Order: sequence, then structure tokens, then C-alpha cells
Amino acid sequence: MQKQVFITGAAAGIGRATARLFAARGWRVGLLDLDGAALESLVGELGTDAASAWCADVTDPAALAAALDGFCGGREGRLDLLVNNAGLLRVGPFEEIPAAAHRALIEVNARGVVEGLLASFPMLRQSRGRVVNIASASAAYGTPDFATYSASKMFVRGLSEALDIEWRRHGIRVACVMPAFVATSMIDGVSSASMARLGVQLGAADVAEVVWRAAHGRRLMWHVGARYRVLRVLLEPLPGSVKRAMMRWVSGYPGDAR
Repeated sequence: MQKQVFITGAAAGIGRATARLFAARGWRVGLLDLDGAALESLVGELGTDAASAWCADVTDPAALAAALDGFCGGREGRLDLLVNNAGLLRVGPFEEIPAAAHRALIEVNARGVVEGLLASFPMLRQSRGRVVNIASASAAYGTPDFATYSASKMFVRGLSEALDIEWRRHGIRVACVMPAFVATSMIDGVSSASMARLGVQLGAADVAEVVWRAAHGRRLMWHVGARYRVLRVLLEPLPGSVKRAMMRWVSGYPGDAR
């Protein structure tokens, strides 16, 4: 029986690369995004036998539920994998980012994941399926200039950790993928000291390959990016004060104002 994956934020970047990879490996892919034109082009590329798409917002529970129902054939349908990928990024000093942008980050990056999980749960339970949530390397430690984004991805990480325990009783496994900076349109025009110092070493296809492995593996956390993994290993055993000093250096922030 052909396996089915539903991907949010599927029209570009990691989501698009993930859809291509799973379709190439024989899965039927459900695509959800707000960019209808990009979805249409992706379905045209993959073919209507392999892909179907819904133009909807992950923060709209009714639209999300309707899309999942349509893809899976109803609430008792089958879903082998949910990839919660939809997300927003805004970079800069916390107080300089408009309040509306902070709210949007929380709505899409955090609430959107919750809505996806709630809407897909009946189908995942029916299939004893899996979930892969896309977080970020910034979920490992609060990241200056990415404060609200970082916090929203910490939410995704914590939710993944909890549900991987809770949902085992339903036969559902949950994994969390935490990539470092990825060369997608999300970072077009974005600059920060941490990005300059750590570099942009990953492409969307690199992350998609890890999503594939996470969907078939047994680990909970999947850290993506060689420099990030090295930095994480070095920082993990250190005292909090040393970690903070390292984050100040990486992000280019000075010490306390005098």
C-alpha cells in the first residue's frame, strides 16, 4: 500500500524539497501552503497521481482539518507521516521588531504546529503513524536577534519531547529536526552576526534527507549541520555562564552596559 505524507509549508524551501524527496521514493504527498501558485507548480512537477495540494493557513483549524480530511479520505483515513514544517522568520533586536511580527511568529511557528497535530491525530492513530516537527538549531539555546523565533522553536522542541512519550500509547512516534542556517528564500536579505560566524552550510535538500531518516529512525532529536553539531557538543557540558559568553560572542553582543 502506498504510504502517505502530509507536509505543511510545502510550497518552498525545506517543505518543497521534502515533498520532492518523498514523492521520488514512492510516497503520495499532501501539500499545504498559503502560496497557491507555488503549490500548483509543485503539483505540476510531481504529477497529480503523486501529489495533491491545499491552499490554507496552518493557524486556521477548520481549513487545516478540511485539507487533511480531503487528503486522507476522512477522519478514519490513513496518514503515515505528518511533517510540521510551516514557519516564519524575523531577525533583529527584540524591541525593534514590530509587535505584529512577534505575534505572527508565535501563531505560525508554535500554534500552527499544535493545530497540525490536533487535526492529524485521528488519522495518525488509525495508521500508527509518525510525526516530524521542524524546529531549529536556535531551539538549543535562546539566540540573540532571533529571540521570539528561537522561543517558538523551543516550544516545538518541548512539544515533540512530550508527545513522543504521550503518543507511544497510540503507536505514534514523534521526531524533531533541528537544522542550522539553511539556504532558502526565508533568509534572503537576512543578516546577523551569528549567521556570518557560523555560515550557511545547508541546502533544503540536506534537511529533507534528514526528515526522511527521522521518519524511519528511532531517535527523537535530529541535529543538522556539522558546525552546529560541533558547537553543541562543545557547549553541552559547560556551565551556563560559559554558554552565555559563547552565545554573546556568536551573536556579536557585548557585555552589560555600564
